[in-house]
Amino acid sequence: MPRLLNTLTNAFPVWVAACSSLALVEPRAFTWFSGPWIVWGLAVIMLGMGLTLTPEDFRGVARMPGAVAAGFVGQFTIMPLLGWAAGRVFGLEPAFAVGLILVACCPGGTASNVVTYLAGANVCLSVVMTMCSTFAAVFMTPLLTAWLAGTLVQVDAWGLFLSTFQVVVLPVVIGVWLNRRAPRAVARAQAVLPLLSVVVIALICASVIGSSAAAIRQAAGPLLAAVFTLHAGGFALGYVFAWALRFDRAAVRTISIEVGMQNSGLGVVLARKHFADPLTAVPCAISSVFHSVIGSVLAGWWRWRDRRAAAGRA
Repeated sequence: MPRLLNTLTNAFPVWVAACSSLALVEPRAFTWFSGPWIVWGLAVIMLGMGLTLTPEDFRGVARMPGAVAAGFVGQFTIMPLLGWAAGRVFGLEPAFAVGLILVACCPGGTASNVVTYLAGANVCLSVVMTMCSTFAAVFMTPLLTAWLAGTLVQVDAWGLFLSTFQVVVLPVVIGVWLNRRAPRAVARAQAVLPLLSVVVIALICASVIGSSAAAIRQAAGPLLAAVFTLHAGGFALGYVFAWALRFDRAAVRTISIEVGMQNSGLGVVLARKHFADPLTAVPCAISSVFHSVIGSVLAGWWRWRDRRAAAGRA
């Protein structure tokens, strides 16, 4: 049973891509998952992340300050600027451009921890970096979005701050508290929580894509190209940035993954709640598909290189 759960969880890019593709053809199969469902779904995902954290993880920041700081800087400089630039280069209409900037300003997503594991990188570092960017997002996401998207639409930075705090920080803090108070119950729940998170992410993305299927089909080329550029550029520049700082191979891979993968679910919730045009949430949903697929392919390639290098040494 545990092996089956792990297999289903590790196939998350397949589920997200399949559900999103089906939503373009049959939107009503997924559009029921909307409104409060999306907000509560993200809260469940963030609660699950909190349940994986312990006070020891927080102390881990002190043991890896350089790598954590590098990931933090890359997360909140490389991605926001890439999002702003990609929207301009591909001439996205304002709603799509704002959505791209919004998801680019979000923190790292919990899926990055899975991809880090698959890539044979530093999972502990990944968890700590995701935790740090998640808590910092309460301030950084509203500020950066208002700065980069404020020329396109009016941005309610204070509203974004409150929403980010409610759907990110509170569930994570509750999860950490539960992990400390009821470790046995949490250990049992952790067997199914990753798969539950994958299901919720797939439903969120498919719901948003299904509700805007016609607009997506009409603007498919530039929109898909812009989202792909955002994440492919994030992985590449994150890798080069970490390599230039002379971190070890595992840390370089981890930072690349953390920079390239965003909390797209948070972007969807913020877009739906604070922007009048529903199209703003679309790049956030597509983002989840792209970063999951790119990250998984990259992890597979790195693992293949490691096996080949090990065989050569043998």
